[in-house]
Amino acid sequence: METVKLIGTPFSFFTYRVIWALKLKGITYEYINEDMSKKSPLLLKYNPIHKKVPVLIHGENSVCESMVIVEYIDETWPLNPLLSADPYDRSMARFWAKYVDDKSYNTWNVFCNTGEKQQNAIKESLEMLKTIGENALGEKKLFGGENIGLVDIAFGGYAQWMEIIEDIVGVKLLDPQIFPRINTWIKNFKKVPAIKENLPDRHEMFVYMKNARDKMLASP
Repeated sequence: METVKLIGTPFSFFTYRVIWALKLKGITYEYINEDMSKKSPLLLKYNPIHKKVPVLIHGENSVCESMVIVEYIDETWPLNPLLSADPYDRSMARFWAKYVDDKSYNTWNVFCNTGEKQQNAIKESLEMLKTIGENALGEKKLFGGENIGLVDIAFGGYAQWMEIIEDIVGVKLLDPQIFPRINTWIKNFKKVPAIKENLPDRHEMFVYMKNARDKMLASP
């Protein structure tokens, strides 16, 4: 059996997308922590184009970009599928996963900016949350229905990272009164054992992210 390795960083929700997919599939893998300030020869060998994490190494082949990796995992190990067998449902899941990726920079801009830039990012983030809550989630337990699917993995960062961003920045984006469906989804998502048992430590992540934000805002 070919070995599986994952190069990642501790508090990256892109890395956690891959961890969750591997855990949901029951795949044994070796985790390799990457210091992005140095970038190891292993990372440069297996992701010479973008030189970033996550990177999945399966045998001698490498796969980069978190959602590309997740789909590779789903196709390689069919157990507990993340995508429907129906072509239309698959296309819709891919559409919403891409929507999340295309819009997630707004949440990042809330985190790493202040003033007008931050206010604009807050507005865009709220619009994204409203759109995905009403159109992709609706009344479903999870984006994938009764089980976690591709969109749940894509959106999963909002289940833990958003709360910490809110605490650090002092802005409430996921107000339960405004977004009850998404808040219910967060509870359902985090109840799934493969997710619950594979979330970063909240306190450690808070300290790490606050320090990172302070450094960004202090830079000229």
